[in-house]
Amino acid sequence: MHAVGAPLPGLELNLHQIDSPQLDVAEKFPSSCGLWWVLLLSLAAGMGHADPQPTPAMMAPVRTLAAFMSTLPPGEHRPVFARKGLCIVENFAPFLFCGRDAALAWERGFRAHAADEGLSELSAQFADAHDFNMSGNRCYFSLPTTWTGLTHGRRFEEHGAWAFVIEQHGAAWRILGYGYGVTAYTEAAQ
Repeated sequence: MHAVGAPLPGLELNLHQIDSPQLDVAEKFPSSCGLWWVLLLSLAAGMGHADPQPTPAMMAPVRTLAAFMSTLPPGEHRPVFARKGLCIVENFAPFLFCGRDAALAWERGFRAHAADEGLSELSAQFADAHDFNMSGNRCYFSLPTTWTGLTHGRRFEEHGAWAFVIEQHGAAWRILGYGYGVTAYTEAAQ
């Protein structure tokens, strides 16, 4: 048996030596081993720290809105917007849709934008939401979005972000406001 604190036979370092401030990191671990430990610890620290996400019920009006924009069905469609206080910032004229008739003005504006740009075969893909926050019956989140489709017969891919404020109305959520911004755009050559 050996004394407590004495080095075990055949081991170069004991716990006191490893914790010693006199040893340089390079002496404790070979450079490749230390690099792997740093990488492993960084990955482990990132796991489990995912941003909170909107529930499927919260995403329902967003998905319904994207489906509407992709198909542009005529006539009545499912309500996704709040009836009061709606305000939308978009990248098509007149760019700001607020007030009592905001939903109707936005729909007209988007239909005109889609016609002017010759948009077809639209599809939206969403990444995980960022900056999710709730207060009372309202919720905010930023939603990275990738739109694909055709514009005047040419394939395009548009990356953007939607910043949503949604509001709970009974069991359903409605969009109280959003702002959309393009962050990258590519279009196939003719």
